[in-house]
Amino acid sequence: MVKTVSIDGKEVTFRASAAIPRMYRMKFRRDIMQDIKDIDKATKEAGAEGISPKVLEAFENVAFLMAKHADPEGVPDTVEDWLDGFETFSIYEVFPVIADLWAANMETKATSKKK
Repeated sequence: MVKTVSIDGKEVTFRASAAIPRMYRMKFRRDIMQDIKDIDKATKEAGAEGISPKVLEAFENVAFLMAKHADPEGVPDTVEDWLDGFETFSIYEVFPVIADLWAANMETKATSKKK
């Protein structure tokens, strides 16, 4: 599954596939399923205190990895170098796109044979 979104006036393509959980675990030594759940919760519940640095870092890692997966040659090799290419990068604008992409990737295409 692939989606393109405009971030800071630049078109950025994100890709989700069955390889993402493994790639994320190998690169960041974290569970992407739990991190996406935490990011989703934080973006829905964030009040005046905002989003914790830990959750923000997880979001940046997820976004980077999905962008790198979509464009291995065009995306820098580090999260920091990739983020440095943007003036602004809103979790509230980008995460819903990533969450929709992830949810669509997780949907099964097969129908159950059990009744």
